[in-house]
Amino acid sequence: MRDQATRTAILELHKKGHGLHIISRTLEVSRKTIRRVLRSGSADVPSLERVELAEPHEAQIRTLFLHCKGNLVRVHEELAAAHVELSYSTLTAFCRRRGLGQEAKKPAGTYHFAPGQEMQHDTSPHTVLVAEKLRKLQCASLVMCHSTVGYAQVYPVWNRFWAKVFLTEAIVAFEGAADACMLDNASIVVASGTGKNAVIAPEMVAFGKRFGFHFIAHELGDANRSAHVERRFDFIERNFYAGRTFADLPDLNAQLRAWCTKVNGTVKKRLGARPIDLFVAEAAALHPLPIHVPDVYQLHTRSVDESGYVNLHNNRYSVPSRLLDRSLSLHETRDRLRIFDGHRLVCEHAREEEGAGKTRMLDEHKQERKLARQQAPKTALRPEEIALSASSPAMAAMVDALKKRHAGRAVRPLQRLRRMWLDYPEAPLEQALTLALAHGLFDLSRIESLVLRHVAGDFFRLPIIHDEEPDDHE
Repeated sequence: MRDQATRTAILELHKKGHGLHIISRTLEVSRKTIRRVLRSGSADVPSLERVELAEPHEAQIRTLFLHCKGNLVRVHEELAAAHVELSYSTLTAFCRRRGLGQEAKKPAGTYHFAPGQEMQHDTSPHTVLVAEKLRKLQCASLVMCHSTVGYAQVYPVWNRFWAKVFLTEAIVAFEGAADACMLDNASIVVASGTGKNAVIAPEMVAFGKRFGFHFIAHELGDANRSAHVERRFDFIERNFYAGRTFADLPDLNAQLRAWCTKVNGTVKKRLGARPIDLFVAEAAALHPLPIHVPDVYQLHTRSVDESGYVNLHNNRYSVPSRLLDRSLSLHETRDRLRIFDGHRLVCEHAREEEGAGKTRMLDEHKQERKLARQQAPKTALRPEEIALSASSPAMAAMVDALKKRHAGRAVRPLQRLRRMWLDYPEAPLEQALTLALAHGLFDLSRIESLVLRHVAGDFFRLPIIHDEEPDDHE
């Protein structure tokens, strides 16, 4: 066969009058090959035509390909069951040449962006070691397409609230927004549809108008359309996380902001310049920030529990004791939680991370509760104690006995005694308590057993057992 260059040299040397021996010794090619090239008279390498072993079974392979839903392993097994002897590599090569299960690759497009024309936003799940514990976090990034300056932060959860928090922070950092924000078809921003038919959620449309831009979504599978931001995630995973330690999420985000500043000031070979230098021209084309950028907040309604706390995202926040059982409005921002009673600000807390299970109490609420305990009379009885003691002499004696026996830890026993008082008839309970007091019995489980023994026939519907009929033979 030989390559085209060798075949061309053979023909040229032959035209110059050199014999087979000289050509063979010079080019280190056998005289048989030289004769074959001279007979063809062409420098083009002839195509090698081979009979494909799978070609006689093409119709059967196509049918099985559809039946097995494109699984070539199953196609190979079915062919073997039908006594068609083909190796798996032969089958896959045949399907590849015939385009079965193979989508033709398309060249990646090249996109040119004018200053301020577009910015790209996306998120990516990253597993990061934070405080010596592996955590799955959501990394959000925004990149200006002309200058490729970028901004990134990580969050424990990702929803529409955090999307607005991040975009606000990024746009404020860039001191402006591009005309359009390209993103994928995630439901955080897109309400329905995909690509050019995507319908942006009204809440996010209003958010974009605040900064003068609009959202657009690329077609499904067209990841190259948002390559600027996609490439940034790979760079963060390979370069930023490696070798760095993070005490907590605020520390991680602080280091990530510093890293973005460093990367934006590094010369890029593809651009031939530093992104921050290109951003000087792009900044003039951005939509300027509004004169007031309000805090992004999420509104919740919560009732104050009996301990004087409101619960949000599995965290508890204190409120004044006078608001027990009141329904309050909670304004959640990135770092703060503001609690309102109507339009009046009640108090403000530092916001805890979702699911942290922490309890926050302000110093003024702590002092308020301490003062209330000091002013309360030491002999004051709880309402349930008063009700139990007034029900009967035996119940009053049992309450006193439990308080003396359990000292300051009698709340739970008294709650259980009150439940028995509510659940069981008065007479059987009175009998059981009298008997227990007489024998010095204060175990409520055993006392409850005594009550059940007294009320077994009156309180519960027991099955009726009839006497057996006499045997006819007796």
